[in-house]
Amino acid sequence: MKKIVLIISFLFLIYVPLINSQSVNDTTIYLLTCGPGTETYSIYGHSAVRIVIPEINSDMVYNWGVFDFDTPNFAWKFAKGRLDYMLIEESLQQFLSGYVYEKRYVYSQKMNINSQETEKLVSLIKENIRPENAKYRYDFFYDDCSTRIRDIFEKAIGDKLLYPPVETGKIPTFRKMVAKYQNPYPWLQFGIDLIMGSTSDKKASFRDRMFLPIEIQQELSQSVINRSGKMIPLLQNPDVILNFESPANKPVFLTSPVAVFTFLMIAIIILSGIIKNKKYINLLDIVVFSIFSVLAVLMIFFNFFTDHQQMKWNLNLIWLNPVIILCLISLIMNKAGLIWFRIVFYVSLGFLVLQYILPQEFNMAFLPLEIVIIIRCLFRSGFKWNPFAPLTKL
Repeated sequence: MKKIVLIISFLFLIYVPLINSQSVNDTTIYLLTCGPGTETYSIYGHSAVRIVIPEINSDMVYNWGVFDFDTPNFAWKFAKGRLDYMLIEESLQQFLSGYVYEKRYVYSQKMNINSQETEKLVSLIKENIRPENAKYRYDFFYDDCSTRIRDIFEKAIGDKLLYPPVETGKIPTFRKMVAKYQNPYPWLQFGIDLIMGSTSDKKASFRDRMFLPIEIQQELSQSVINRSGKMIPLLQNPDVILNFESPANKPVFLTSPVAVFTFLMIAIIILSGIIKNKKYINLLDIVVFSIFSVLAVLMIFFNFFTDHQQMKWNLNLIWLNPVIILCLISLIMNKAGLIWFRIVFYVSLGFLVLQYILPQEFNMAFLPLEIVIIIRCLFRSGFKWNPFAPLTKL
């Protein structure tokens, strides 16, 4: 009897590894690429990894782009750059349900990796999804749902994964890369350009550009695996899982930030020349400088009190500077405050002249706003050569 038990145990020890080996050999890994949506967070698309194991009828998706809306102080943590994202595991059907509802396409591309690389990739993902490892501090450019996939592919395949040769043409900046997806939404583009700092104007290399889901699909589709000198494409041609058209949104110029702020600028120039009532002039300036003070506070916050590296060294702080707040206080207290208005006037005028040589790209919609603040500060500065000089004695 003991011999029978020993023989069964021995056969079991041999058979279990064979089962695992067979499972690894038949395991297939796919890159999933999801089309852009219409919500702010979804216009860039999405990426995930799909693992199919036929032996156990398993078809699971690993998604690094999940965050918890129930997180305490969610909005504050998001603004501060301290919101954790997480990796979750869900069935393909569960994953696709949201994209069916939002009518967003989903493409699947099989990876041409061998059993050893598959085993390592699966092991890395299983380690990554452990409760103590599943959460990570989100960074839009350097650590997001797409870069996590890039990094785990690189670890699983190692030096055999080869990207195309170093580029020699014009390399886009991070700002230009996100602008490709924001162009249909000019007001979003305006807001993003306002709060993104000069660090976003750094050149984005081939590998860097994989922070965007659709870009990682294109970049990895150009990548190869070196198999003893033979170059094998990393990804096979895409299969369509869900077939929806990308949302078509054609912005109307008359409602764009450039047009709206240009009309506003013209209106303020006209009002500056015709309004002679001190009460109305003060009311106009309190409204104008209140808006610019809010923007100045945003510049201070995102430059100095957030962990978002993309918002650091924002040179919009020059024309949206803290002295604007002192101008507003002077207006509310009915004080002249000539020194504060003169400082803002000179700084804003200098920025208007020099902004095209500064190491940051600025949205065209900023220009009429800069002119507005220059005109209203000129009105309040008490210069003898001021074209609004008769009004400054109000």
